[in-house]
Amino acid sequence: MRQMSRLWLLVVFVALLSGCGYNTIQQKDEAVKAGWSEVLNQYKRRADLIPNLVKTVQGYAQQERQVLTDVTNARARVGQIQVNADDAASLQQFQQAQGELSSALSRLLVVTENYPNLKSDQSFRDLQAQLEGTENRITVARGRYIQTVQDYNTYIRQFPQLITAKLTGAKEKPNFTVENEAAISEAPAVDFGTPAPAAPQAPVPPPPPSPGN
Repeated sequence: MRQMSRLWLLVVFVALLSGCGYNTIQQKDEAVKAGWSEVLNQYKRRADLIPNLVKTVQGYAQQERQVLTDVTNARARVGQIQVNADDAASLQQFQQAQGELSSALSRLLVVTENYPNLKSDQSFRDLQAQLEGTENRITVARGRYIQTVQDYNTYIRQFPQLITAKLTGAKEKPNFTVENEAAISEAPAVDFGTPAPAAPQAPVPPPPPSPGN
């Protein structure tokens, strides 16, 4: 009899949880995990492109050792981070390392402007196209992840889901910080195609008339 009572209580408890958003919390939690996996996948895609990019640039611009070293070291630091997306400090460290890599990579791409032969190399142009596409994918994946986490956090803070969240240990998840929303709304430009047009020259005034005229 006592066992039957416990069983009924368990059934009622599960039914209450389902009615208070338990299943939806699980679905949204899985969506956050899937979004994070996509973010990591795109960052890894960029990291995999960097060794070939550095090698190609080095073949034409060996004197740019400092810039090449900065990119290589920044990539290594990213690879050493064991990120936990549920921990705010870990996520911040990951974001900072990725930002440092982005800055180093941007400096490397700027340097290539000084080497026309490099810019015309087919391997470099292929890497350039892949990198541009990857930066776009990173921007999209990050944006979707930010929205998914915001949706999850908002949901578990509402009544009656907040009761279910407390009972099941569901907590708010940290998110990417947006230091400059305008800056991250677009992927970094990596186009080395058409050079910027030269500034128009001021018109030359006509010579003054000679004294005899």
